[in-house]
Amino acid sequence: MSRPDEARVQGWRTLAALQARIEDRIEQALQERHGLSVNEFCALHHLAGPAGRHTRMQQLAGMLVLSQSATTRLVTRLEKRGLITRVLSDEDRRGIYAEATEAGVLLERQAAPTHNAALDAALADAAELPELAPLVRALESLASLKVKV
Repeated sequence: MSRPDEARVQGWRTLAALQARIEDRIEQALQERHGLSVNEFCALHHLAGPAGRHTRMQQLAGMLVLSQSATTRLVTRLEKRGLITRVLSDEDRRGIYAEATEAGVLLERQAAPTHNAALDAALADAAELPELAPLVRALESLASLKVKV
């Protein structure tokens, strides 16, 4: 492996380490306070927002970066808790949409401050580590960009 390749691989590993630290911190906080996983919160966050009220299951899978089967299992868990409902498409009877229920919207609103506080804490901790501090600064500089996910 050439030097530029090694640097790129090390950069990727560092990025993955930061992502894992952040996700672990958020997961722990969401589980303790709201009984939600990160993916469950992300699904509710999207579905509770104005752009996501009526989202095809395939679109939700893409947004969550999950397989269709993993998304179906996630939606089933949230549906059993009364947080999401599935709706058959009026236009295409084969299409299935996911929608947040009132309880789902309420839980997302309650959990969002927990998510944000855990994210802030994880980034602050990471900023103290010399190997992660440059990535944290890079993330902060990206905060003003409008990136569609």
